[in-house]
Amino acid sequence: MSPELAQRLLLETLLPLALLIAAGGIWPRWQSGISIVGLRGEINRLVLNFFAPMLFFAAGASATVDFELLQLPLILGGATLAGLALAALALFATPLGRGLSHPQRGAVMLAAGFGNVLFFGYPFLTTVFGESGARYPFFADMLATTPLVWSLGVWIAFRCGKHTEHASFLRMWLRLPPVWGFAAGVALNVSGAGLAPLVEAARWAGSPTIPLMLFVLGLTIPWHDLRPHKAVLVALSIKLALMPLIALGIALAWPGSLGEPGEAGVLEAAMPTMVMVIALADRFGLDARLAGLVMGWSTLAGLVTLPSWLWLLKGLAS
Repeated sequence: MSPELAQRLLLETLLPLALLIAAGGIWPRWQSGISIVGLRGEINRLVLNFFAPMLFFAAGASATVDFELLQLPLILGGATLAGLALAALALFATPLGRGLSHPQRGAVMLAAGFGNVLFFGYPFLTTVFGESGARYPFFADMLATTPLVWSLGVWIAFRCGKHTEHASFLRMWLRLPPVWGFAAGVALNVSGAGLAPLVEAARWAGSPTIPLMLFVLGLTIPWHDLRPHKAVLVALSIKLALMPLIALGIALAWPGSLGEPGEAGVLEAAMPTMVMVIALADRFGLDARLAGLVMGWSTLAGLVTLPSWLWLLKGLAS
């Protein structure tokens, strides 16, 4: 990794990410009396129902779609499934899971398997790859992470949690506004219709998505309770080390040399735990405190491990 890229990554990506997350952590202490859960819920609803669909529409409408791009969701999907399998094996078939309840095991599995591929991935990959990198997080999210979260992820939460939910996986997935925004954008892209002003307007309208969700991440991390825990170490080992290593193996086995989409797939597999894990924990009765603990540690550690994986990839590519 060149000194110029390292400097840009630090100043243009990691520093703004850290500031936004820190702002979310400081806000409840500065504005006393507010409900963190209520504020987090309102921001999540606003992003899910308006800002994110706009951003996904713009990404789908402007992306260059080719066969090479499809390796990214395949690499990430394979690494995600492997990560979930390793977490299940560690928690249910080894002494590492001894003493943990089912809601705790479910929370750790989700936190170990699902990464922040969009809200961390978008600023990181656009800094690393430039304008072409903007399309990778959306295709990774729509074609790998979102289908797996709302199928296998919900099933894990449903089976491990204490709740009264009766989930319909397909119905929940099809009712997500970002899914329809992305589908509409891809349809517009394939049609060849010249609606560049509409796409730019949607991109501008969706631009608050990333900052708001990073702020929510800061709201969600239990800063006062970041204590080491056996389950946290299991999740971090899988999420930040084994999953990107598996993704790298898949990328290197792909026909041809290691290209930009393959590198992006490895970096997406190395992203820290996604914010949606907390929402699933709340909804299905998993251990939300433990999920937040894993998310906090993975976010802090990810600021170090992500540049390390990038350095390794650049070394392999050179």
